Amino acid sequence: MEYPPCVEIDPPGPARCSVIWLHGLGADGNDFLPLLPQLRIPGELGLRFVFPNAPRQPVTVNNGYVMPAWYDIHGMDLLARIDVDGILRSTDYLLKLVDEETDRGIPPENILLAGFSQGGVIALAAALRSDQPLAGVMALSTYLPRALPLDSTVPRHIFQAHGRMDDVVPWQAARDARERLKDMGHQVEWHEYDMAHSLCAEEVTDMRAWMMGRLLEPHHS
Repeated sequence: MEYPPCVEIDPPGPARCSVIWLHGLGADGNDFLPLLPQLRIPGELGLRFVFPNAPRQPVTVNNGYVMPAWYDIHGMDLLARIDVDGILRSTDYLLKLVDEETDRGIPPENILLAGFSQGGVIALAAALRSDQPLAGVMALSTYLPRALPLDSTVPRHIFQAHGRMDDVVPWQAARDARERLKDMGHQVEWHEYDMAHSLCAEEVTDMRAWMMGRLLEPHHS
């Protein structure tokens, strides 16, 4: 499976922090670029954005249509039959990107993972399978399949956001993920909004506050 090159947005000066942000099904690494000005990240923070591109593959639920996808979706019930191998393959790829950021001089505690929908599954799975002291995870309009092997014992800071009117990833699936994450000992900051399977202005404001808090905390406690 070939993963295309990432889209990267470097800070004005030296990079000191990184956000690796995964798009949803059928989108690409340019999907969240319009969001960056709204986040109003100060240049002196030295924040690099890395937007990976999912490989193109047939997606069963879309009649086998080939599109960018982090893993296959077998049916409308997202939790019924899970492409565990596909999820783990993309999770390994994301953890490789984390290693590449550390090789470029970014401490793991200054690396945030983020993902929307399918990308959120990969971001959560990567954080929950890694022992690196990451800054945290933003899980946006997403869920967490129970079939995934999650063996990290490192407690995570997680920003989880979901729309009450989401007709793609059910609100209850997100709530179930929240409860599972809390039961596993992770610190979840939950936000819900009157929106569908998308982002909204209030969510962007909340994301910015959380990101700045995680990346500016001296010890990421």
